[in-house]
Amino acid sequence: MAQRLAVSNGTRAPFSSAGVTRAAPRAAKLVCRASSQQQQQQINAGLLQKAAAFAAAGVIALSGPAAFAAAEEGQLLCDASCVSKLESVPAVTTPSGLVYKDIIVGTGPQPIVGYQVVVNYIAMNDKGREFENSLGKAPFDVRVGAGQVIPGLDEGMLSMKVGGVRRLYIPGELAFPKPLKAAAGRPSVPANTPVVFDVQLLYIPGLEADE
Repeated sequence: MAQRLAVSNGTRAPFSSAGVTRAAPRAAKLVCRASSQQQQQQINAGLLQKAAAFAAAGVIALSGPAAFAAAEEGQLLCDASCVSKLESVPAVTTPSGLVYKDIIVGTGPQPIVGYQVVVNYIAMNDKGREFENSLGKAPFDVRVGAGQVIPGLDEGMLSMKVGGVRRLYIPGELAFPKPLKAAAGRPSVPANTPVVFDVQLLYIPGLEADE
């Protein structure tokens, strides 16, 4: 079952996690809780299992070029070959300063502000070192456009479509307002420094009919 976003002393961050980046309770400080108990129950284990099944079945179109690595093939959404190919992909810069490149353009529904979405993600600091990774674990759910995550991630997810994989280059002013301390297997992330997120939009409950 996916773990929920949480708020800790006003610090915003992507997602609560366990395992590699979930080993310590401190990981809970990486997230922003802006939802009630009722909101926490909106996506149940069945929906998350369905999202995982979609990914396994290739609904997210990761059967494309070998450069796009599936979770079970190295725990990456974009491997070294993919990164090289991204150099030729046009970047989109939004008025806020967010920059993104689409690794895979989704063909499904697009999120609506306030809706829950189910995603996989990998987060890297400004040195390219990974500090969060949901692959190989349960997908995560978040209410988009509700301020539950850092602004750059929120904005970047809102313009995606289901099935899409996107790399977000998030400037410091849209990233973490407070530093994230280093932990076992996880580098520190200074406050207001650029971060990079690879995000895979799996499912939007309520916008896709059950199959």
